[in-house]
Amino acid sequence: MIQYQTFPFNPFQTNTYLLWDESKEAIVIDAAFSSESEYAYFEDFIKEKGLKLTAAYNTHCHFDHCFGATFLKDDQNMTYSAHKDGILFTENAAKQASVYGLNIDHIEAPTTFIDEGDMIRFGQSELSIINTPGHANGSLCFISQADKFVITGDVLFRESIGRTDLPTGNLDVLLASINEKLFKLPGDFVVLPGHGPQSTIAHEQANNPFLHFGEVY
Repeated sequence: MIQYQTFPFNPFQTNTYLLWDESKEAIVIDAAFSSESEYAYFEDFIKEKGLKLTAAYNTHCHFDHCFGATFLKDDQNMTYSAHKDGILFTENAAKQASVYGLNIDHIEAPTTFIDEGDMIRFGQSELSIINTPGHANGSLCFISQADKFVITGDVLFRESIGRTDLPTGNLDVLLASINEKLFKLPGDFVVLPGHGPQSTIAHEQANNPFLHFGEVY
């Protein structure tokens, strides 16, 4: 059984997800810690639980989801995997960050690529991957069929959806990703978003103001 812990990190309160099972092997999705103190808090949790961090993945490569890549590389010699289309965003991270008044020199790019149909395996557990563009090209969601949850990045939030006014954003494509892929999941699946509190598929189908019972307004 997969257990998970959510860590809201950096000025954007981006949710970092640490996942592990009874094997004590763990993975991180969207390593977003942006300071030494945030990384230390994350690392202390891993040590307290007696976990072994084995891999890192990203739902997409906007800079607020990738801050932690440098810490993982410098401290653990660990790189991360994401969709190949995310390279665009790591290459332009400094320019994107400057819009928000942030000065960053560099965001590590993914070194291996994953896509829909691939499986992530750790310990005795696995996650499937679906491609869900619309917020950004290369957006992926990670699904645990066994434990009934989906990590949605910035595609679907509690009673909201990802913004589409950034490069490669497209509202029609985003709504199609939600309706044609995420809303095909059973209603009791927990939604673990890139920002904010968790939800369920059923709650979003019934209450999301951008959507209406799985159909686009």
